[in-house]
Amino acid sequence: MTTTENSTAKDTSYAPEDTPRLQWVKFAHEVYKAMVRLDAAARQGVDPVLLELVKIRASQLNHCAFCLDMHTKDAFAAGESVERIVQLSAWEESRHFYTEKELAALALTEAVTVLTDGFVPDEVFETAARHFDETELSQLLASITVINAWNRFGVTCRLAPGHYTAGQHG
Repeated sequence: MTTTENSTAKDTSYAPEDTPRLQWVKFAHEVYKAMVRLDAAARQGVDPVLLELVKIRASQLNHCAFCLDMHTKDAFAAGESVERIVQLSAWEESRHFYTEKELAALALTEAVTVLTDGFVPDEVFETAARHFDETELSQLLASITVINAWNRFGVTCRLAPGHYTAGQHG
């Protein structure tokens, strides 16, 4: 290979995978088991595809690569399209990919996940309340809260994405 060819050759090697900071499940196993039970309770009555969209969006906002990997794979396994998942990070500009109910859930997810103003705006909550009855809304809110808790474990402990198989945890 000539010097010119060598300098234009594309490097296809990937960066090394980070080692998790802490195997929190091993050291706080009872907390993990309680989180699993809470997650199972929260998801009751929530449409599985909508639930995965919410989990992906919260995980995007929280920069949780581990949860993004998991919930994207679970969404595909549940029949979600590549197009809708790709557009999820820009859902406000891609509204035509989602139902009004999904849009209300995504807006609520963002408001609950990013509490920089210290509250969930009335308009966001009222829109969600028009699309979900009180039980559904309560379960959705619980699911949003739970994925945010999972994200905090994943990000803080630097859990590595890429090793999850769809349906592995649920």
